[in-house]
Amino acid sequence: MAKLLSFLDDYKRLEKPVFNVIVSEFFIQLVNATFLTILPLYMHKEGFLPAEIAIYITFRYIGVFILALPLGKFIKGKKLMPLFYLSNFCVPFFGICIVICVGLKLKILMILFLLLWGASFTFMQIPISPFILRNSVAENHTAGIALSYSTWSFGGIVQGLITAILGYINAQIFNERFILIFFCVMGFAGLWFLSRIKNFNEINFDIERTLTKKRKTDWGIVIKALIPTLIIATGAGLTIPFISLFFSDVHHQSTEGFSVLSAVASVLVAYGALMVPKIKQYIGYKIAIPTTQSFAVISLVAMATTQLYSQHAIALVIAAACYLLRQPLMNMAGPMTTELVLKYVGSNNREITSALTSAIWSGSWVLSGIMVSILFATGFHFVNIFLITSLLYGFGVVMYYLLILDYNKREEKGLIEN
Repeated sequence: MAKLLSFLDDYKRLEKPVFNVIVSEFFIQLVNATFLTILPLYMHKEGFLPAEIAIYITFRYIGVFILALPLGKFIKGKKLMPLFYLSNFCVPFFGICIVICVGLKLKILMILFLLLWGASFTFMQIPISPFILRNSVAENHTAGIALSYSTWSFGGIVQGLITAILGYINAQIFNERFILIFFCVMGFAGLWFLSRIKNFNEINFDIERTLTKKRKTDWGIVIKALIPTLIIATGAGLTIPFISLFFSDVHHQSTEGFSVLSAVASVLVAYGALMVPKIKQYIGYKIAIPTTQSFAVISLVAMATTQLYSQHAIALVIAAACYLLRQPLMNMAGPMTTELVLKYVGSNNREITSALTSAIWSGSWVLSGIMVSILFATGFHFVNIFLITSLLYGFGVVMYYLLILDYNKREEKGLIEN
């Protein structure tokens, strides 16, 4: 057991201000996880049709997409702590507003609050990685980013467990509306962890920028660094939102059954993400990123092709096993690719790169959702769509490998900042 938990030593060395900011991010992700799973169910019980629900939820991603680039430009060289306070207040506050609007059928206001809710996430989502790189020593960079990534999984685990327990106690009292409000109130706890940060002088570049001419964004480097992300995000948008439907329609898995499967996957994702510093330490970017992503692609192909023999009971077992492999493997690469990209572009371009990354992911999920609707309408099956994702993932893995090679060359020339 001690050996299994030895990786936690990497996180004990994290700077206290960085650790508290990441804990505050966990409470935002707690709200996020709740709304992604419970809000559609609540809206459906309130009389919204599935097509309406899909359209309304899209406004959350539109809010992120609209604000990402302006925010990335705004925060360059500025202190980031005020944005974390803003996000930790606005996300749960606008979440409560959304729940009220759904209950009262205030559809125009609901769209507005969904936009604001999505935009509020960017105040944490975009600055968090640049903040970690600015305010921690080089040896802690990977651990800080990995822990930040794992907050999403921990949020899903905690939310799922509490929701299940409350439902078991009394599903009528602790209904969807109660659960949404309850976790929104919990979300405000992030403000307390931020308030614990005392006597902290955040590192920024205002002084440097007053002494030297303001440097322009190196768009060539930024675009080159983000090409693999664009490819991977497009593929993810074709698959991730529809995996639950795949298990339901193809393998006739119940909601409860898939919930258990997802909970197990979340635990594996969290553990895998926390193992990233050790993995990077022993084998480095060049092997770790392509290897984890390649095995994830193989797992996705194996999962997708179970549709071809779904009439056999073994198909569900294989699909579930592949899903449990694919989730941690693909997510383990996330913290490493984030660190790789942000160090590759340099401190002058980190904020805008982080902003564009958020915009790419949000935009790709909106566009990919439209593409999937068209593909289904033209007779495509899950297996076809998931195999398209696998091809995109495979191309993305190759592009990441080429980026790593260029990163190593730039590092040898002393062009990479730590």
